[in-house]
Amino acid sequence: MSVVELTYHSHACFGITVGDTRLLIDPFLSGNDLADVSAGEVEADYILVSHGHGDHVGDTVEIAKRTGAMTISNFEIHNWLMDQGVERAHPLHIGGGYDFPFGRVKLTIAHHGSGLPDGICGGNPAGLLLTLGDKKVYHACDTGLFYDMRFIGEEGLDLAILPIGDNFTMGPDDALRAVQLLEPRVVIPIHYNTFDVIAQDPYAFAARVEAETSAKCVVLKPGDRYSL
Repeated sequence: MSVVELTYHSHACFGITVGDTRLLIDPFLSGNDLADVSAGEVEADYILVSHGHGDHVGDTVEIAKRTGAMTISNFEIHNWLMDQGVERAHPLHIGGGYDFPFGRVKLTIAHHGSGLPDGICGGNPAGLLLTLGDKKVYHACDTGLFYDMRFIGEEGLDLAILPIGDNFTMGPDDALRAVQLLEPRVVIPIHYNTFDVIAQDPYAFAARVEAETSAKCVVLKPGDRYSL
């Protein structure tokens, strides 16, 4: 099986390589002081967008136009991206999945909002359940805690990527409960320290995860890589 390699670009943005295919998730790079790469240099074959907020849809339009990447999102964001001049886009919706050449993408529920930067409704926010070869990755994106995470965990997760910033998403306490519901092999915390209102200590969270669950918790700095 191909190695799945993740590169953390800060906030909720990851690049994921599966063989020769490059995925990019929630590319909030411009205006993000923590980002390790610019919108003008990052590469992608597919761009996955979890919801419409500016710190997640981010530079999707610019990157998709420059690289020719296919965007993957809910139907409402799909339509908005097409209106912005994106030429290749695939719509999904909550509970639906699709088999792409690199693997399967399924949208899960997320408890959040999804207004787009120009005020248009971006439909329902989503998490991303990715089947990449023999690896299962759950990127919760922006969400509060919900009990159905237990059902997502029944997929047998190699990696769960969870927000810990609080205020707009789960904080550390609820994120720890999410780990207990999901029972992943590895956890990576995200969505913290980008703004003052979501300041958190990821290492304190990691210590709690490893003390109170069976999961390994990996804290990545922008530019760091992790392989599954």
